[in-house]
Amino acid sequence: MPSDLSPVIAAATRWLLNAFPAAAGAMNYALAEAQARQATTVAAALRYPTTLDVELLKILGPGGSGRLDALTGADQHRIAETQEAWRTWVDETVVSWAANLLADADLATRAEAALSATEHGADFAGDVRRLAIPTPRDHDAAPLLRHPDLLAPVGGVHRTSLLTLLESETAGA
Repeated sequence: MPSDLSPVIAAATRWLLNAFPAAAGAMNYALAEAQARQATTVAAALRYPTTLDVELLKILGPGGSGRLDALTGADQHRIAETQEAWRTWVDETVVSWAANLLADADLATRAEAALSATEHGADFAGDVRRLAIPTPRDHDAAPLLRHPDLLAPVGGVHRTSLLTLLESETAGA
């Protein structure tokens, strides 16, 4: 069983929800969080497909949210550093890939299928219907998190590497 990716998944999910907030209300926040977590779980499993990759991540660290914060303007509204330590666990590639998956359901379906090529296995992310087949309610709960134009700057940072990975997984299948 591959090692635990939960710190990276949690940090990436939190970053996405901070950058692209849910619509008002607790239910909307819960639905937006479910979608962001599904996207970051799939992205993290693809980014770190083996136990060795995850162990190296633990040693080297993911890099932090600095570049993404600058890209979205979040660095202008920082809170005290003591409350922002979670940002060190943000992986820029995971967030970028997750943004692409949230913006494009067909890409999310391809990414979900590619999970079977990882040591995590096809079921690692669980049921990702909210990601691959979003309902109108999912879109209403997370209008910013699902808006392709708003996600484009973040998704564009590492979109090419995601597409290359998914093409190689499709060719190898």
